Amino acid sequence: MIEMKVAGIALDAISRNPVVLLRDTADRRALPIYIGQDQAKSIISALENQQAPRPLTHDLFVNLLEDWDMSLERVVIHALRDNTFYALLTLVQGELRKELDARPSDAIAIALRTDAPIWVMEEVIADASIPVDRDADEAEKRAFKAFIDSLSPADFTQRGGSISNDTYES
Repeated sequence: MIEMKVAGIALDAISRNPVVLLRDTADRRALPIYIGQDQAKSIISALENQQAPRPLTHDLFVNLLEDWDMSLERVVIHALRDNTFYALLTLVQGELRKELDARPSDAIAIALRTDAPIWVMEEVIADASIPVDRDADEAEKRAFKAFIDSLSPADFTQRGGSISNDTYES
């Protein structure tokens, strides 16, 4: 899993739909997730520390957590199927831990209000992220290629003698 932070909200240039943009902590990858207008407003208000005169849905959820002595341990965006992201809220109450299915936009809005970390599975990053720092990616690829090119068969031989068959129990 890779920890991500909310970089902001943008509008898709063509559809004009809001997109929440998550970035990894190394600023190497970004994950765009299309969301609804209401979720975008909720995320923006959390990012800007705006308080509504009355609790909105995500605020109400956080109030419920606090009143029941629960905390949001983390959010995990764990899957991408048919262009739909899936997230889990990990809630903790004492020794009890529960996972709840959630839309990523709601999970992110709640995580921002509770300072909970947002994690994304590596498979999701591989499938849906966009590079932020192409130069660093290219430098990493060149370094890896140089490492591979420098290997010889001798690097793979066992050091310290051979392993006999009686080393392992059957």
